[in-house]
Amino acid sequence: MSGSRFGLDLSPLRASPAYRRLYVAGFFSALGGQATYVTVAYQLKVLTGSTLAVGVLGLVDVAPLLIFGLYGGVLADRFDRRKLIVAMELVLLLTTATLALNSARAHPASWLLYVNDMFIVAAGSLQTPSLTALNQRFVAHDLQRAASALANVRMTTASIIGPALGGLAVVAFGPGWVFVATTLAYVFSLSLLFSLAPVAREERATRSQLHSLLEGLRYAKSRSDVVGTYVVDLIAMTLAYPVLMMPFVAARFHEAYALSLLYCGLPLGALLASLTSAWTRRVRRYGRVIVFAATGWGIGIAIFGYSTSLVVVMLGLVVAGGADAVSGIFRQSMWNESITTDVRGRMGGIEMISYALGPTVGQFRAGAMAAWTTIRFSLTVGGLACSGSIVALAAALPSLWRFDASSDPHVAEVRARRAHES
Repeated sequence: MSGSRFGLDLSPLRASPAYRRLYVAGFFSALGGQATYVTVAYQLKVLTGSTLAVGVLGLVDVAPLLIFGLYGGVLADRFDRRKLIVAMELVLLLTTATLALNSARAHPASWLLYVNDMFIVAAGSLQTPSLTALNQRFVAHDLQRAASALANVRMTTASIIGPALGGLAVVAFGPGWVFVATTLAYVFSLSLLFSLAPVAREERATRSQLHSLLEGLRYAKSRSDVVGTYVVDLIAMTLAYPVLMMPFVAARFHEAYALSLLYCGLPLGALLASLTSAWTRRVRRYGRVIVFAATGWGIGIAIFGYSTSLVVVMLGLVVAGGADAVSGIFRQSMWNESITTDVRGRMGGIEMISYALGPTVGQFRAGAMAAWTTIRFSLTVGGLACSGSIVALAAALPSLWRFDASSDPHVAEVRARRAHES
C-alpha cells in the first residue's frame, strides 16, 4: 500500500515522532468531538423537536469563538504550546463527562447542552492555534503539503467513524453511553499529549498581550491573499453548512440507517479526495483551486438539499465533501508554507475563527430559514448562494486568485527561515 499508488505521502509521519504522536492524539480527540457533536444535536432534537432549537447551538458558539480564538492565538506564540493543548484537552474531557451525567438524569436539562457546548467551543478555540503551530513546527517545510493531506485523512476518517458510530449508538443505547465513550477517547489522547516534550515559546513575553494581538492583526491585514482564504471558508460554511439539519433530512426516508449514512457523506467524499490527492503536488496556483473547490462545495450542498432520492442526496454530500477536502489541503498548505513561525499561532487563531465561525452561524441560518420556510428551501438556496458568492469574491480579491507557491516571496521567506532553523 504505497503512498504513490494511493496518492498519499506518509513521509511526515515517518520523519517526525513528535508529529506522529500529535497526529494520533488528534485523531482520538476528533473522534470524540465528532461523536459528541452529533449526539448533542440528536439529544436536542429529541428533547425539543425544533429545528430552531438545534440551530441555536450555532448562535451560542459565536462569542466563545471570537473571544477565545483570537486570545488562543496570542497564547500560542507566548507560552508553551504543549501545555496549552494538554490543559484544553482536559477541559474537553471534563465537559464531556458532564454531558454523560446530565444524560443519566430522568429529565436531562436542554439548557445544559447549550452551556456545555459553549465550554467545548471555548476550549477548542484556545487549543486549536497551538495545535496548528505545532503541526507546522514538527513537519519540514517541503512536507507541509503532505501533512495537509494527512490532516484531512485524519479528520475525515474521524468524521466518518465518529458520527456513524455515534449516530447508531445514540439511537440504540442513548446519549449517555456515547458521552462515556467519548470521555475515554479524550483520556487516550491526553496520554499521548503528555508524552510530548515542552515547546519553547516563539515570542518574548515582554510586550502586552494586546500589543501582540494587534501585531498579529496587522500581519493579517498585510496578507490579503491569506485573508481571502479565510473569507472563502467563512462564506461557504455560513451559507451552506448542512450538518445539524441532517436528522431532519433523514426523516424524509424510511431506512433506519439513513441518519448514519448521511453523517458519513461529507467525510467519505473528503476521504476519497485526500487519498487521491497525488495530483495536488503538481499545482502551484493554490488560490484558483481553493475558489473552484469552494464553488463545488456549494453545488454539492444544493444537490443534497433539493433531492428526494437518498442516493442523489448522498452523491451531493460526497461531492461537497471532496470539494471541501481539496480546498482544505490548499488552504492549509498556503498557510503553513507562507506564514512565518513567529506569528503562526496568532494567524492560527484567526484561521480557527474563519473555519469555525462559519459553521456556527451557518447552522443557525439553516435552522432559522428552515423554520420559516422548509428544510429543502433552506439548504438548496444556501448552496447556490454559496457558489455565487465565491465567484464574486474571486473577482474582488485578485491576490488570492494569483497566488503562486513557486514564486510567492512569503513562501521563499518561510523556506529560508526553516532551513536556517534546521
